[in-house]
Amino acid sequence: MHEVALAQGIVDIVTAQSERDGFKHAKVVHIELGALANVMPEALVFGFQSASVGTAAEGARIEFIPRPGTGWCMDCSVEVEVPARVALCPKCGGVKWMVTGGEQLRVTELEVD
Repeated sequence: MHEVALAQGIVDIVTAQSERDGFKHAKVVHIELGALANVMPEALVFGFQSASVGTAAEGARIEFIPRPGTGWCMDCSVEVEVPARVALCPKCGGVKWMVTGGEQLRVTELEVD
């Protein structure tokens, strides 16, 4: 469950921003999450709640901003939206495509007190 390590990284980001900007508490952490990031949102939230105890992130809510997975199909030479890494090309049904987007996990914004 690598989500626990990812959650600790998010807490570290909030803590560093708190020290830099002088806020005491984060209310909402906005996270851009790609469909191909291989992250279970529920596990990330659970890990975040555990890792944030005693920090400026404690009690903060995570709000996910979903981003689609995209890939370049080598059979039909187009970029397509794909829901998972093991998906078939929605245009031609082919399996020869490479990821071009949707792998991100990024803190984009903090709402703070």
